[in-house]
Amino acid sequence: MDTVSVLFAGVGGQGIVLASKILALSAFLNGMMVKESELHGMAQRGGSVVSHVRFGSKVFSPLIPLGTADILVSLEKLEGLRYLNFLKKDGKVIFNENTTVPSTVNPDTGLIYPDDAGDKIKAMNYEIIPINAKEIAKEVGNMKVENIAVLGLLSRYLQIPEDVWKEAISKAVPQKTVEVNLLAFKKGRDLNIN
Repeated sequence: MDTVSVLFAGVGGQGIVLASKILALSAFLNGMMVKESELHGMAQRGGSVVSHVRFGSKVFSPLIPLGTADILVSLEKLEGLRYLNFLKKDGKVIFNENTTVPSTVNPDTGLIYPDDAGDKIKAMNYEIIPINAKEIAKEVGNMKVENIAVLGLLSRYLQIPEDVWKEAISKAVPQKTVEVNLLAFKKGRDLNIN
């Protein structure tokens, strides 16, 4: 199997690290070689967080070279736009419809949050697969499972069986939250994408 490269991008508090660890564990449980690397900015203050996950029959480096990621998983709109240069030309963007405005963006600084991040990505001819993970999290009654709903959608585009994903989630999340996490995963996986 060729190496598959998935880049997760978001902000602190969105569960980027957990999501990437679940993908890495799923690939490992499915018998693949896995390498993973994380970069934490000011994560505790809503800063940028990025995680590289690569898996396949043979993987030489955990870092995804620019322009080679198969899938960019954007848990926050602006972060998806910021890390688009990692995506290959025919790559996909799993695009969470989430806006987290950093503290540096306010009228006093002159910085503004772009409302059109999704449009800018589409204009570059990338395939966007949208998800409103916040709505799924509300529906299942736990706002901390947005990342798992996004993983559910991601799982449709990777050759890892659903039961392997469920096993990885059950091992990675606190025992008392397994049921709600599996429900969020299923709702993301079963999402009707037009």
